[in-house]
Amino acid sequence: MRTVTPYLVIEGASKAIEFYKRAFGAKEIDRSPMPDGSLMHATIRIGDSVIMMSDEFPGGDSKSPTHAGATTVNLHINAKDVDKLWNQALNAGAKPTLPLENQFWGERYGKLQDPFGHIWSVSMVVKMSEQEKEAKRQAAFTMMGAGESSGSEKSWN
Repeated sequence: MRTVTPYLVIEGASKAIEFYKRAFGAKEIDRSPMPDGSLMHATIRIGDSVIMMSDEFPGGDSKSPTHAGATTVNLHINAKDVDKLWNQALNAGAKPTLPLENQFWGERYGKLQDPFGHIWSVSMVVKMSEQEKEAKRQAAFTMMGAGESSGSEKSWN
């Protein structure tokens, strides 16, 4: 186990586990169901990383993104083949929030929202010329300076 492990609160944690299996190749490690079928606790592994989760419970101190109206975290996956992972996640039901493209910092990077409200970024290092990086950097700074959201459907080309 890692020193710090994310613990997600999800409305529909059992369904989320199945989604994460299809989208990201997650492996289920354990699950502790309640008598009503909701999950008190579950653990999955994506690559070499562990993610814990549970359903949202009334009176609990944490809310799912669907009830909170947003999420304050972004889960990031480094992939060997980010295009394959991206398409796999989209086919499983994720929605793109930032297109998958080569970015000015030298990665192919994009962001997705899962059906349960959590945000995931995916990337892999790519070879880019310094000129390409600089052109993308200038475009990104121009967009940010204009007040456009980095999570918009517009890209940083």
